[in-house]
Amino acid sequence: MAEFSLPKNSKIQPGRHFPATGATRTRTFKVYRWNPDDGRNPSTDTYEIDLDKCGPMVLDALIKIKNEIDPTLTFRRSCREGICGSCAMNIDGTNTLACTKAIDDCGKADKDVPVYPLPHMSVIKDLVPDLTHFYAQYASIKPWLRTQSAAPPDRERLQSKEDRAKLDGLYECILCACCTTSCPSYWWNGDRYLGPAILLQAYRWIIDSRDEDTGARLDDLEDPFKLYRCHTIMNCARTCPKGLNPAKAIGQIKQLMLARHG
Repeated sequence: MAEFSLPKNSKIQPGRHFPATGATRTRTFKVYRWNPDDGRNPSTDTYEIDLDKCGPMVLDALIKIKNEIDPTLTFRRSCREGICGSCAMNIDGTNTLACTKAIDDCGKADKDVPVYPLPHMSVIKDLVPDLTHFYAQYASIKPWLRTQSAAPPDRERLQSKEDRAKLDGLYECILCACCTTSCPSYWWNGDRYLGPAILLQAYRWIIDSRDEDTGARLDDLEDPFKLYRCHTIMNCARTCPKGLNPAKAIGQIKQLMLARHG
């Protein structure tokens, strides 16, 4: 049996512990910490949070930690409503949004809540992943209406209710990268495989009745790695915080590929 080991400088070390004083109802958060500037190994700090003085969501706990306990903690957040995708991270073993993940939904009440950055991404600091490559892949599909008309129409481009309904389950994607970073195929081939989030976005424009560049979009995806590294593992659908199904969208693209060659 092959045995693998992380490099010494990558092994996670025990970190600091911050107890809660005078609290009767607490929950401990075990948070990944790494600072590229101090030369130290990653560590996990533990913070006891007084639940009677904290909001109900994991993001509330992280904000409380940063504001009241440890101002060095670094994470992204913005809307606090599950719309922007900024606070995507791995919480209690699942990729999700910290702003919509309730503390009470994180396993047993007497167990620590592990909080890590999204997997398979280089870490900028603490809970902040480097999404540069992810956004470059998104830009590569040219996510805007592409038309062949010489000039734009005088008014908005209309579509029927039926055509508009085809976008349901697609336009809601907030590009949080929860699905992409949960996909083993992306872990193995992330340099060339576009991943579930980007392919769902690609299908959103392919299926849009107002777009006039479907052929070119399919040509761009006609690649052994960009599209066909998907093996329908379904982690993407299981972890999507918006309840979307990227694997279904990828399957629809594959069907369109077959139809054009049929």
